[in-house]
Amino acid sequence: MPAPINPKHLLILGAGPGLSASIARRFGREGFSITLVARREQALTELAEALRADGIPVDTATADAADATGFRSVLETLAERITPGVVVYNAARIARDSVLDIDAEYMLSSYAVNVVGAISAAQVFTPAMREAKTGTFLATGGYAYMDPEPVHASLSLGKAGLRAAIALLHKELKDDGVHAASVTIHGTIAPDTPLAPERIAETYWHVHRQPAGDWTAETHFEGQ
Repeated sequence: MPAPINPKHLLILGAGPGLSASIARRFGREGFSITLVARREQALTELAEALRADGIPVDTATADAADATGFRSVLETLAERITPGVVVYNAARIARDSVLDIDAEYMLSSYAVNVVGAISAAQVFTPAMREAKTGTFLATGGYAYMDPEPVHASLSLGKAGLRAAIALLHKELKDDGVHAASVTIHGTIAPDTPLAPERIAETYWHVHRQPAGDWTAETHFEGQ
């Protein structure tokens, strides 16, 4: 049987200094402890130290979602010691590529980052949420699934797959009290703009706090 969840523990997968940092700070202001997972150890350490300087309890683990097997192994090891009440999947491979040029190996590793990692995270961490009849699983979506970009082919494919995966999770988990949803961002995240990361982070907090009667599989952030 899964261990009881900690409703004040946030796990961020694909953590970085932009949106992930703002989400961590927003939840940290509400008394959450944070676990950050990313593939670059030095950047992860720097982010963790910055958050700790703000008084937020932070733990870290390194993992690369492009390695689906290794990533799953790290998640399973984490699940032996943490049971987060909130999981945010913010990993993505953002690169210029063309659907006519990308080779199969590259396409598969991109799909692992953009989609498979989120599914693995849900499989590992939502059983405890279902047992507790509460929990939130959020993923960062993107407008590319609606208007695929020829110069960002793998990302467009990934965001379409991620949206479908989260919609499936939403349908499977909602009756067990677990809210799975994507936050679809329309545009490029940038400081001091309507798409500033701290503004988007407020939406993640809002979706987490929604009453069950207001749950949807997708929330759009257009920066207006």
